Amino acid sequence: MYHSYFGIEEQAFSIAVNPRYMYMSAQHREALAHLLYGVNSGGFVMLTGEVGTGKTTTIRCLLEQLPANADVAMIMNPAASARDLMCSICDEFGVSYDVDETSIKILTDKLYAFLLQNHSDGRNSIVLIDEAQLLRIATLEQIRLLTNLESNTQKMLQIILVGQPELNELLAKPALRQLSQRITARYHLRPLTVDETRAYIRHRLTVAGMPPGRDPFPVNVVKKVHAISGGIPRLINIMCDRMLLGAYTQESTQVDGAICKQATEEVLGDPRERAFKRKHMISSPLIYGGSAVLVSLIASTLIWLLLNREPVAQPPATLPPAATGTIITDEAVPVDADTPADEVPVPDAWVRNKDTALTALLQHLGVTDDTAVYPCWLAIKKGFYCEMLEASTWQDFLITNRPAVLTLNTSSRHAAYVTLIDMQGDTATALVDGQRIAVNLDKLGTLWTGEYTILWQKPVAFEKAIGVGSSGPIVDWLAEQFAALDQQETPLAQGTFNSALEQRVKLFQQSYRLEPDGLAGLQTLLRLSEALGRELSLTHITPQLAPDALLEP
Repeated sequence: MYHSYFGIEEQAFSIAVNPRYMYMSAQHREALAHLLYGVNSGGFVMLTGEVGTGKTTTIRCLLEQLPANADVAMIMNPAASARDLMCSICDEFGVSYDVDETSIKILTDKLYAFLLQNHSDGRNSIVLIDEAQLLRIATLEQIRLLTNLESNTQKMLQIILVGQPELNELLAKPALRQLSQRITARYHLRPLTVDETRAYIRHRLTVAGMPPGRDPFPVNVVKKVHAISGGIPRLINIMCDRMLLGAYTQESTQVDGAICKQATEEVLGDPRERAFKRKHMISSPLIYGGSAVLVSLIASTLIWLLLNREPVAQPPATLPPAATGTIITDEAVPVDADTPADEVPVPDAWVRNKDTALTALLQHLGVTDDTAVYPCWLAIKKGFYCEMLEASTWQDFLITNRPAVLTLNTSSRHAAYVTLIDMQGDTATALVDGQRIAVNLDKLGTLWTGEYTILWQKPVAFEKAIGVGSSGPIVDWLAEQFAALDQQETPLAQGTFNSALEQRVKLFQQSYRLEPDGLAGLQTLLRLSEALGRELSLTHITPQLAPDALLEP
């Protein structure tokens, strides 16, 4: 629409992956060099980066530079089981197998035979796995075993893992230490700097055919684009495209502050909601200190959903008794109230929309608002905070001891969500379609990715664990909480975290089976809120020490 107006031949800021528009910043060139080195040296190569930082485009450039004797198997569905993944690799390499005989051993033997033949023919075999952070531990181990086949000088199979920063956390698990040690090259793509953002915008306009001397994006606008997008190329594309359209409709040759502001609101919504997402929704203690700044928005699809979706349906105000009702599945499965928990079928799909599951969790906590369309925004308004966490076992999950929304990978490889509100032994109670359903944890565990989201009343000043030497309002707040718990008029500390407060924290941690390190972190604050009766817990945990013993020095 606006192309001829600005003198360009095509859409300069399309979010489609096009290697012709690849902006090779210094870090992208370095990333490509790492990948090429890793491919030539054999073993595992890893590329990570936030959503929209250019991982896929970098991989496209890598594929274009591979030698003619390279055979590449592209795996785009890593959430599959180890057997399904082996089938996909064989399919990509053209390895034939009997569909009735697809055991791991048979598939591995056939793949080994192919790799040996390929090596003797002087060809390289490469498996590239995108979205690798979704891989299961067992699947990763199977992939590692494939690389055991080697000649005297090189590996016969190279593996390229591409994923979001969670992939680093996955590979840091003790069970995967052997695989992690085999990674010969790894690189993390960071968001663009302000200068790189300006060069990136100019590059795309030049490739699109903009005549020399024209520049619709002045320096002040580029700085705003960088600040709002966080330097994420995909978001830069969406914002710049909307700004050019705004300038065109106003018959302006340059984007000014007003056009920038209007385009930002059209793309990202209300500024307060945008600020909330930047600070609260995209952060995770497992992703490089909580990588903020809108990096988890999945480009235009998620943005469109935020701007156009209908209000999330609210669960009924009154929930029926536990273990009754119907589970949401592709075909509804009735569950009788007397059915033992270990016989209750785990559905292939629970709730496909995370907001629906979070809304159910909010309702369970007594937070409702008929006008709310964004659950975590409503939560922050009501004094709660959406915290995304990860656990490797149910025991780790129980340390948090809060009702939570669990992220699942169903057997049909769809993302789904379930709201857990209670756990007793090997049975949990889930909210599904306004019903309380008993589920078996062992069966549910086969679908759970380990990721979960809780809602808790996070202190405003709390950013990280505090201990001796810490100071400020958060220390006063913590001392006041313990004074309330112990029914003492005078807090143990004022302004500075002292040894008396440290001793009190250690005793409290011992009583709730936490590591008594004297540091007041997330788990300690969650237990403290629970002890004060301010938040609902997942299961009741009785302190090991009597109150009188806790007050002893």
